[in-house]
Amino acid sequence: MEKIGPQLATARLYGIVDLGYVSESAAPDIARRMLEGGVDVVQLRAKQFSPSRISALARLLVPICQAGKVPFLINDHPELVSDTGADGAHVGQDDMTVAQARTLAGPGALIGKSTHSQAQALASLEESPDYIGFGPLFATPTKAEYAPIGLTDIGAVHGQVALPIFCIGGIKRENLSNVLSAGAKRVVIVSGILQAEDVVAYCRECRAQLSSILD
Repeated sequence: MEKIGPQLATARLYGIVDLGYVSESAAPDIARRMLEGGVDVVQLRAKQFSPSRISALARLLVPICQAGKVPFLINDHPELVSDTGADGAHVGQDDMTVAQARTLAGPGALIGKSTHSQAQALASLEESPDYIGFGPLFATPTKAEYAPIGLTDIGAVHGQVALPIFCIGGIKRENLSNVLSAGAKRVVIVSGILQAEDVVAYCRECRAQLSSILD
């Protein structure tokens, strides 16, 4: 598998096909609309689904993302990466180490790691993930077990962590400008995209805001 790191390095908008918001049958169409709208990374998140069902859906999403030339990642299940043709996986703070995820995912796989504080973001450097998630910034039902960390530490983390940092957690089009003003350069948007009346237009509006931010 060829690592598509350059696309990740320039990515701004990270979208998640979360089966808590969309059905399995709707997922491929949602992914296509996200890509049409300018999403730079797509992740499949299916917290309550069996590995076999996740694998089956991933096989449908892989060619869609390949056609769009964006990385496709699987949440929580690096062991499914090689067989499905996914580009990598994302693991939580308490799931496993990045090294363990790389072993399961196979050579060349992209591995992302969730962090929930400035200290965790700094500690992640020892594991050498390809990127980190930082949040949740705001309260969100997808991360209900974590208290929101707010916007205060965004600038400091970007000054200390030389990895792509995707801010996550309750970010929507309506508060994106505040997140960017706090120092964010990359964001993950979940429910805002998935619940939008016009997914393509919503993504394009968010992407336009992000495109104005320079490294």
